Amino acid sequence: MKIIENMTFGEERALYNSDGIILKNCSFDGEEDGESALKESRNIQVEGCYCNLRYPFWHDTELKISGTEMTDLCRAALWYSADIEINNSKLHGIKALRECSDVTMNNCDIISPEFGWSVNSITMNNCNVKSEYFMMRSCGLNFSGVTLNGKYSFQYIKDSVFENCELNTKDAFWHAENITIRNSIVRGEYLAWYSENITFENCKIIGTQPLCYCKGLKLINCEMIDTDLCFEKSDVEAYITTPVISIKNPRSGNIFVPEVGGIIRDDESSKAEITLTGGKNADN
Repeated sequence: MKIIENMTFGEERALYNSDGIILKNCSFDGEEDGESALKESRNIQVEGCYCNLRYPFWHDTELKISGTEMTDLCRAALWYSADIEINNSKLHGIKALRECSDVTMNNCDIISPEFGWSVNSITMNNCNVKSEYFMMRSCGLNFSGVTLNGKYSFQYIKDSVFENCELNTKDAFWHAENITIRNSIVRGEYLAWYSENITFENCKIIGTQPLCYCKGLKLINCEMIDTDLCFEKSDVEAYITTPVISIKNPRSGNIFVPEVGGIIRDDESSKAEITLTGGKNADN
């Protein structure tokens, strides 16, 4: 592989259609304000580089990025690319990852609205994220040790697993399908409305009006903090370890909870059973 070190590239498509290069301590910057530096490239390694121009990694394959900074001017950094590994890097431009597949990210700092749309198969470990509409319409997410701050996250995602994560995000997991979340903190309003086959195991769920209009909803050994008007119109099997402020019109299934502040039953289709874990039926 050809090694390119300590160079600055500012022109349009500076390294277009490259195959088999290692970039070390290079910059994509300059008055030329060129974009798409490595478009349509293959077998590329980027180490300790500075990306301050738009669209550097479009239609790439076999791409490895490490110790690299993508600034807020590096918009839409990775689109339509596959077989990507990103380690110890900053992705700070809007729409940093879209329409990509087979992505692995480790120890990255992400500040990027609309990050990760329509991605197929992404593993993310020990990353910090600030984003809005994070990972929308993606599938095959495998997240571990991820901390997220943002809004409208994981909407319409499918077939994904989250472990040991802290997710601070409202309107999360709307319309999500086939999702498992384990040993995580999920904090925010209106969690997982309209989801299907979503399971929370050993999680702490915090915030108002969670888990409404769900199908195939499961909670296993979960805490629910500051949660009111839970489970409206949901099909649910829930084993909750903390008191709940209120439950409203759960459609079907069973809810086991130590204590409920209030139960609202003003819809004749609300048939789920609510049982206090001491053995008493909470509706009596």
